[in-house]
This record gives sequence, structure tokens and C-alpha cells, in this order.
Amino acid sequence: MTAIHARPPALTIRAGRRAIQKIRTNGLNAADVHVVPGAAGGPKALGISGLDKAIFGDWLPGAPQERALIGSSIGSWRFAAVASGDPRAQLARLAELYTSQRFAKGVSPAEVTRKSMLFLDTLLAGKEEAILSHPHYRLSIMVVRSRGMLEQDSRGRLSLGLMNAISANMVSRRHLSRFMERGIIHDSRLRTPLSQLMDFTSHHVALNRENLMPALLASASIPLVMSGVRNIPGAPDGLYRDGGLLDYHLDLPYEQPGIVLYPHFTDCIIPGWFDKTLPWRRGNETGLQDVVLIAPSRQYLASLPDRKLPDRKDFERYMNDDAGREKAWQIAIAESDRLGDEFLELTESGRIADVVRPLHGRG
Repeated sequence: MTAIHARPPALTIRAGRRAIQKIRTNGLNAADVHVVPGAAGGPKALGISGLDKAIFGDWLPGAPQERALIGSSIGSWRFAAVASGDPRAQLARLAELYTSQRFAKGVSPAEVTRKSMLFLDTLLAGKEEAILSHPHYRLSIMVVRSRGMLEQDSRGRLSLGLMNAISANMVSRRHLSRFMERGIIHDSRLRTPLSQLMDFTSHHVALNRENLMPALLASASIPLVMSGVRNIPGAPDGLYRDGGLLDYHLDLPYEQPGIVLYPHFTDCIIPGWFDKTLPWRRGNETGLQDVVLIAPSRQYLASLPDRKLPDRKDFERYMNDDAGREKAWQIAIAESDRLGDEFLELTESGRIADVVRPLHGRG
């Protein structure tokens, strides 16, 4: 008899307290989803491109309604692409443009910024009105307003400022308020679905044609890698940087009528960029109780080139071998269709109720 080899699950499904109860009772339905967060993570987004295509190209359009898309860094770029036209085509274009980027060793922040502006222009130019007037999606872009030594782009002062911020964050995340404030550039047609933000000074700014591109650029402007963005139109004057510095995985107090569907790179939520090396710093379960987190499984990751999703370190790992990096990323992008196919099967069959597990945070 021929042996049957079952493929291991490609997805891990985790849910907060209220969300897991809903799924085990009624399954997961597109009509229940009112918010979709998108984390910072650079090229990791390419590794879940197929999941995004299934969610935005097939699943959510089956239950059209007003939905908030809240993105930080590459998360905001993904969602701008989704809202700018055909989601499948635009997500594929984003992955193609990102994969084809090449940087010389020692490239300057100014050059990375220039190429990023060209990236956004190629992806979204002429589609601004489609994003701003989308019938269903309401985009929120997370940025950070720099304070103190982070207000400068000179390498020496900025490096020292980052070292001070890292040290302060080790003591307590709240100490980051000395170095940065939160900015939310949002579609004014819908209130941002968050309860009052008490952790950091937060500025809510109406999204418009003048600030859309500057906000997207700022949201992905990693310090020392890219230049900060000065004076986003409509926002308080200042130098704006990567939204992931404060809201890396968007550990936010969501407040909405239904489910927060979170297509993510990993099965946990890390509050800020400086918390990546702090295993005790995890998402707050109270604010995440309506979240359903969909992420690649460990078995799936082990099947990819280099046994992981694409990441920014690949530019160094494949230094002088751009063709090798591009091939590895293209394989990961193509394989990610498995993530989307499995998500659709789990939701359509109802099997998601059998595989969902609790989303643990710090309590």
C-alpha cells in the first residue's frame, strides 16, 4: 500500500479571549471583521503575500463593509496597496518592487530614502484618490514624532539618542515618551477604532492627498537606515520616523464591534521595536481579546529558503549575490500562496474552530 504523507499545517491560528469563544461557537466569518492591523517588519511582508491576497482578494470582498486598516511601516504600505486598486495585482506589484531593490554596501540613508520614494511613486502614484475614497477601507498610518536627540539626522547624535532610548526602554517602555510621540494619520471618514491612548502623547491627523505619501514614507523610515521626514502636512511640526519604533506589532487597545483580523509574520505580539530582545515584553491580553492572529507555522518556515521569511538582514547575507537573494525571496513569495489557500479552507470548512489556540500576552 502506498503511504500517504500529509503536509504539516502552514498556519498557526491564535485568538484573544473573546475572539476564541466566537470562533469555537460560530467559526470565523468575514462579516465579523471590522479591523485589520499590519505590523512593521520590512521584507517579512513578502513572506505572507499569499495570505494577504487571499484575505483581501477573496475573503473580505465576500462581505463588503467599512473596515479600518491600521498599518505601521511596511504594514501601512501593504494596506495602501490593497486600497489603491486590485488587491491581488497591487500586492504582487509591491512584492516585485521590494524584491528587485538593490543596495550597494555602505549605502547612505539619503539614497535609501530616494529609492523608497521611487518605490512608493511607482506603486501608488495616480492612485491616491482611490485610497482616500475607497468604498470600504479606511487607512490609518502609524508614525513616530521624534523628540530630543532623535530630532536630528546626524549619525553621531542620532546613534547616541537611540542608545539612550534603548536603555530607557529596558527600564520601562513608558520612558520612551522622552524620545518620541505617536502619530496616527487616519481616514477621517471613520474614527480610529482604539480606546483612549494613555501610554504616549498621540496626535490624530486627518489623512489627505498632501500627507498620504509623506506619511507612508515616514512610517517606514528606520533611523540610521533612512532619513526622517520633516513636517508631515497637517501634523505638528517635527521630524517623523518609523511607526514601528513605538508600535512594532500594534499592541493597541482595539475598540470595535467585532473581530480584529491580524495577518502576521509571527505568532506573538511584541509592543515596540526596542522590545524585540526583551522576552518578557509581550502584548497586553486585555487590549487584544478580540484579535485573531494568522501566522506561518514553524513547520512552514522550516520549508523556506534559509528556513525563514525574507528579512532585512538578507541584504547583508546575500551581499554581492543579489540574484541569489531575489531567487530566495521569489520562492518564499510563491510558497506563501499555501498560507492563503489554507486560510480559505479553514474558514470555509469551519475547521478553524478545531485549530485555533489562545493568544497569550503579558496579562
